[in-house]
Amino acid sequence: MSALIEFQGFNKFFGEQQVLKDIDLSVESGEVVVILGPSGCGKSTLLRCLNGLEVAHSGHLRFAGRELLDKATDWRQVRQNVGMVFQSYHLFPHMNVLDNILLGPLKVQKREPREARAQAEKLLERVGLSDKRDAFPRQLSGGQQQRIAIVRSLCMNPQVMLFDEVTAALDPEMVKEVLEVIQGLARDGMTLLIVTHEMAFARAVADRVVFMEAGRILEQNTPEEFFTNPQTARAQQFLEKFSFVSTLPKKTKELELL
Repeated sequence: MSALIEFQGFNKFFGEQQVLKDIDLSVESGEVVVILGPSGCGKSTLLRCLNGLEVAHSGHLRFAGRELLDKATDWRQVRQNVGMVFQSYHLFPHMNVLDNILLGPLKVQKREPREARAQAEKLLERVGLSDKRDAFPRQLSGGQQQRIAIVRSLCMNPQVMLFDEVTAALDPEMVKEVLEVIQGLARDGMTLLIVTHEMAFARAVADRVVFMEAGRILEQNTPEEFFTNPQTARAQQFLEKFSFVSTLPKKTKELELL
């Protein structure tokens, strides 16, 4: 069985600076992969290449068996299957919550309004925000806006979700409500690629941890092995900054966050 996502000999440059170097990474359908590493190591760029927001320069990138670096690739179609949620919420301030969510399904996918609205309302209920469907972004907390951003992406029915430091802009008390939504997706068996600095969350939710440094993947392992027995000196050094890491909960997908 072929992987859902496959990077092979994948390289990316910004001008003369190479930011991704010979990336080899495969992700199976239903797998939760957490990407860790210091700031500037290429984690976010890797996700953005998968979503077509950055242009790759060499190598291969396949999604569901299709080569995405082909010049004929319709990235607009790809993005319907590869949802992405960013650190910033990117909600339209002049539209209420429900209209923000329905914009893609109605305008891009041309779905039947009643069916799309029913799905949107079901997803809002799932994240505990049914009562906010008529609210505008300015009336929501940061955690609420981020949960709406997740619902907006899920309403496109993607095959995989990418999360790029989605809690970085949130106050600590708002982090838990967002991470709980992502945990729910993991429990449901959705394919997830997650860039995060939340170590407890990473260990609890991941099927596999990928550690990057200076544009390269230095090691990949189960969360248990990575957090208790990292294989490279650089990963050991990275984890030493988190003095509590040895006491973090093991993978449960039912983590009592924070």
